Amino acid sequence: MKTSNHTIILISEITCPECGYKKSGLMPEDACVYFYKCGNCGKLLKPKEGDCCVYCSYGSVKCPPVQSGNSCCT
Repeated sequence: MKTSNHTIILISEITCPECGYKKSGLMPEDACVYFYKCGNCGKLLKPKEGDCCVYCSYGSVKCPPVQSGNSCCT
């Protein structure tokens, strides 16, 4: 996906803050992911205060709406 002169990255690796487990996944282009269950320890991740989704809080790449300069899920 491209917007202006910027390529939007759709794959992000979420790192569990509890156990350090990492897993890559495809982010939705137009929606926030508010909850994510760790595939290793089972901890339910929620966005940190001020973040719109778990990818913005725990991912290697921010969510597509934030990457494109828009506010996410407003």
